[in-house]
Amino acid sequence: MKLMKRIIGGVVLVGVAVMMSGCPAQVGSERWCQNMRDKPKADWSAGDAVDFAKHCIIK
Repeated sequence: MKLMKRIIGGVVLVGVAVMMSGCPAQVGSERWCQNMRDKPKADWSAGDAVDFAKHCIIK
């Protein structure tokens, strides 16, 4: 019975951690644009640069 409680407790903790991790900001949102401004340009992919130009510069 103790083992069962530990297993259930572990599953609940993992579930809560997954739910609290959240989703990344949606491309083109204000938060995403700010995150990209703060991110070093060397870490951007070609797709990131295109999306940034399309959604954050040319609105």
